[in-house]
Amino acid sequence: MPFATLNDFKCHYQYDDFGQNETIVFVNSLGTNLSMWEAQADVLSHHCNILRYDMRGHGQSEVGDKPTLDIATLGSDVLALLDELQCTKVHFCGLSIGGLVGQWLGINAPDRFNRIIISNTAAKIGNLEGWNSRIEQVQANGLESIVAGTGERWFTPTFREQQPEAVNQILANFVKTTLPGYLACCAAVRDADFRTQLHELNVPTLVISGAKDPVTTVDDAEFLTKHIPVSSHAMLDAAHLSNVGQSEKFSKYILNFLQHHS
Repeated sequence: MPFATLNDFKCHYQYDDFGQNETIVFVNSLGTNLSMWEAQADVLSHHCNILRYDMRGHGQSEVGDKPTLDIATLGSDVLALLDELQCTKVHFCGLSIGGLVGQWLGINAPDRFNRIIISNTAAKIGNLEGWNSRIEQVQANGLESIVAGTGERWFTPTFREQQPEAVNQILANFVKTTLPGYLACCAAVRDADFRTQLHELNVPTLVISGAKDPVTTVDDAEFLTKHIPVSSHAMLDAAHLSNVGQSEKFSKYILNFLQHHS
């Protein structure tokens, strides 16, 4: 898979050009990599070209020169990658921190996107104390110290029981995330707050939530749809990684949204 030098880091990406008229870019969640979108790529490849990449400090992407990151930097990375690949106007899909990136892009670069899907996210995720506590724990004890709790937040008990191989693979990727990358992106989530800016997001937006997501709740999704001018909400019977826990329905929601609104 290719790499591109964007801004101050080397970005690992996968661009599958299927000769379709439209392209969708996927942005991974905290502690995952571009492989999290495999099921969506399989379904949507019949309708869109697929662009995936590893967020800074995740997968095979470098973290760059900055000791901490913010969502504006991560959003600028998306625009730089689109410029690099000469993708003028695309669809966007991001989960959790990827959903924060989608909010920033919709507010700050609406002309670059046809449709935006933000999943398992919020205008503000968590609170200062919670994020600082997680940062301190990971700094002291590594990602292995939070892997069990992460699995519980990401997947329902039923999914963990029925799909142990899928869960184990994603959690194995989680603990391989670089500490600088994970911690810098934790700080980006901690500091992000779009609650007073959502009315400026002038791109048609689909918000997807997980009914059993303890991190970003259905209430968070309803807040987003209440304040984003053109938006709709779809709920899945899933925890935080709803695109994995309910991959088929997640992909169908995206497809219906793109076809209905195109």
